[in-house]
Amino acid sequence: MNGKVRKNQFCHRCLSANLAVAICGITVLSNFLPMNSNKKVQTAWAFYDWANSVYSLVITTTFFPAYYAAVTSTENFPEGIKFLGRTFVNTELKDYTLAFGFLVIAFFSPMLSAIADTRGNKKKFMQVFCYVGAASCCMLYFFDESNVIFGLFFFMLAGMGFYGSQVFYNSYLADISTNEERDKLSARGFTFGYIGSVIMQMIGFALVMTMEDKGQAILITFLIVGVWWAGFAQISFARLPDRKPKENHSKVNFMKLGFRELNIVWQQVKKHSSLKKFLLAFFFYSMGVQTVMLVAIDFGIKILALPEDRLIITAVIIQVVAIGGALLMSRLSGLYGNIRVLMFTVVLWVGVCVTGYFITTEMHFYILAALVGLVMGGIQSLSRSTYSKLMPETNDTASWFSFYDVTEKVAIVIGLFSFGFIEGLTGSMRNSIVALIAFFALGLLFLIMVPKNATQQHA
Repeated sequence: MNGKVRKNQFCHRCLSANLAVAICGITVLSNFLPMNSNKKVQTAWAFYDWANSVYSLVITTTFFPAYYAAVTSTENFPEGIKFLGRTFVNTELKDYTLAFGFLVIAFFSPMLSAIADTRGNKKKFMQVFCYVGAASCCMLYFFDESNVIFGLFFFMLAGMGFYGSQVFYNSYLADISTNEERDKLSARGFTFGYIGSVIMQMIGFALVMTMEDKGQAILITFLIVGVWWAGFAQISFARLPDRKPKENHSKVNFMKLGFRELNIVWQQVKKHSSLKKFLLAFFFYSMGVQTVMLVAIDFGIKILALPEDRLIITAVIIQVVAIGGALLMSRLSGLYGNIRVLMFTVVLWVGVCVTGYFITTEMHFYILAALVGLVMGGIQSLSRSTYSKLMPETNDTASWFSFYDVTEKVAIVIGLFSFGFIEGLTGSMRNSIVALIAFFALGLLFLIMVPKNATQQHA
């Protein structure tokens, strides 16, 4: 797949028909899920992780970076990629594009959450973002070296769909589970996501290995990911509840209401010392966690020059280990408490970054990938459930989780921008890793300040 990426003739009508039938079939099957059990609702909720995680773990961490590296190689763009009157390093531009998408989501998330809480229709917003993201994945099928900005735009839009829907998806956690259930349910969601992603990874890997045109195989994988996401999401949409709308919402200014509610949440956060310190910790270590997840494969491509098939194998290793990591951290949190386990996990992340700075061989990268998988699922799952335990009881869960998601998105913007800026300035990704180490260290510092029994006190 080096150099120019060719497109073979492909039966668009046949593929579209088959994909439409698949979506309809999944929609029909979802209607057979029983409606009278909260456990069934929880399982349907977790299935959205199965549906949308194929974007974050198949596209952003594997196939898109490999394909993007090929179509934006120095063979095709010897002087870099020109955009807005400036020339960029290919991965630098990708980092900036994603960061901009996260910034847009961080800005609009409070307004959308206010609408969802007021009108009781968070599921509808979750659906809109889901379909925008899934459709954007499908549009990546038309991305090649002649339209790089087109590809980056839909890559960004897919990310906005993914993370926009996560605002409303995460807010359901407090609605459909008790305090005692949240660690396990959050871990179950991530586990579903990793299992689904491994299956989708293997489908994509099989296409890459069996098709002569590797670029075409990856483009077909983009298309399948979009259909998988929208299709399996029907299981969740069929069962997740909506609240009744609040009275007199027709004349509400939702832009003002959204940021006012965000400020109300912040004022309440300041009154809860443990929650405030946890969010500060979460803010800093999220700069590192999310950036590593988004640039790890780029590092393997540019620094270690790993071939595409090895990178796909690496991504599968990360996800298989991540399944065990999410379950392990859930079990450990029951024994030692959420905060202690999070501290341990952040220490491991510091070790990952320090090791990443010095690695030089392919085997080192595989070992590091396994360690990333172990801590990746655990820290995401446990962070989400810890926040849901520390926040006060409220009916405005969308607003509270909007605050959580805005915190995370701003952190990602800073993390990605820092990583891309340092690479562009110094010409090496290794130097960018130093910033990630500092972010994790700050996160650990604030975690140490959180009382170790804080989650039990809020139970």
